[in-house]
Amino acid sequence: MKIRLIIAALVLILCSGKAMTQQHQSLVPIDKSIRQAFQLITDDERVQLALQQIEAREPEAIQEQIRLTEIPAPPFMEARRAAYYLERMREIGLSDASIDAEGNVTGVRKGTGNGPTLLIAAHLDTVFPEAVDTTVELRDGRFYAPGIGDDARGLTALLSVIEVLNESGIETVGDIMFAGNVGEEGRGDLRGIKAIFRDHPEIDGFVSIDGVRLRRITSGGTGSRRFEFQFSGPGGHSFGAFGLPSAIHAMGRAIAKIAEIETPALPKTTFTIGTVAGGTSVNSIAADAVFTLDMRSNDPAALIKLETQAKALAAVAEENARWDNGEISVEFKLIGDRPAGRTATESPIVQIAALAFDEIGIELRELGISSTDSNVPMSLNIPAITIAGGGNGGGSHSPGEWYSPENSHFGPQLALLITLALVGIEAVSPALLEKRNR
Repeated sequence: MKIRLIIAALVLILCSGKAMTQQHQSLVPIDKSIRQAFQLITDDERVQLALQQIEAREPEAIQEQIRLTEIPAPPFMEARRAAYYLERMREIGLSDASIDAEGNVTGVRKGTGNGPTLLIAAHLDTVFPEAVDTTVELRDGRFYAPGIGDDARGLTALLSVIEVLNESGIETVGDIMFAGNVGEEGRGDLRGIKAIFRDHPEIDGFVSIDGVRLRRITSGGTGSRRFEFQFSGPGGHSFGAFGLPSAIHAMGRAIAKIAEIETPALPKTTFTIGTVAGGTSVNSIAADAVFTLDMRSNDPAALIKLETQAKALAAVAEENARWDNGEISVEFKLIGDRPAGRTATESPIVQIAALAFDEIGIELRELGISSTDSNVPMSLNIPAITIAGGGNGGGSHSPGEWYSPENSHFGPQLALLITLALVGIEAVSPALLEKRNR
């Protein structure tokens, strides 16, 4: 009980004194018809009440965020958190919620019919292995725990939206699919969102809630290709078999060459060799060696060019020629493929998000490009954006990750306004998300 009172007091302090004031962003031009339709949403008394309820319930939401954080969800081990999230979805009104074959938790709030289908999601997984302690500690007004912001905050904001929407009595024109998805981080390779879009061709648009600080709309997806470069050869004793080529020597030659690749600043294109491994002992000629290569670009063509260069430089001819022995070979194992993409600034989904920033009184500072679940729909030409879950935080992907609920209610408020504008409110406003031709 004591910790609940402390959380409630902290949230009230950090959220006080900042009422919603109209902003006027200038990054995104707004069509008159979209502005008018959005105004119909914000003028609705039920919507205004839902926004107020989100703010009033924020202390409870922070407690939920702590509970989610303390359920570990390492890569490919999200099942415990998924089971809890399924239970919560059902408790707050998504009776049809279920866990799919990939491990995603999904539930649909049906519209009145013949409208678009919007998917709004946050990811269940974290970057941290199973042994990492995720117990939340409160120190100097901040909550500390691995994963408390990325993406326990997004998951919490999503639950807040579901809860107030189901209590509001609002009927939407379009359908809303809610998802706590797996596999956003690391070698998860966006597997959860890839599965949802593979299995649900009816989805017309996507909003991802990921991260903490409300400063930007992510409307571009940085693509990545990740490989293991696997070198193999005969191996042998360092003295007795001297003269045989070494898998590690071949790997070293490849790394040195790849390190000299020059990439363009625009479009931003990067690479790094993140890990190396191989060999048997200090007195053995290595029979195997492997390194991992991460390549990223905001442009698909630049990414393809970089991949071609890197593979060409990993040829083993020099090591084999050095010892006059052609026994070293290399194979390229794809371990990650995140497609690049972009949602146009003129898209209704970007315009609506910009209007929502104005409505809740948050300055929209940029239209960003990064790697998120939105990469997948963007690459399929499905309108998609990523927004943050609200509050303040830092240390993402580190053991010292922290979160502070400074005006944290703005996150779910933003998500609610975007959602309602996209799917429309029956007898109030049209759905601004267009149904795709399928």
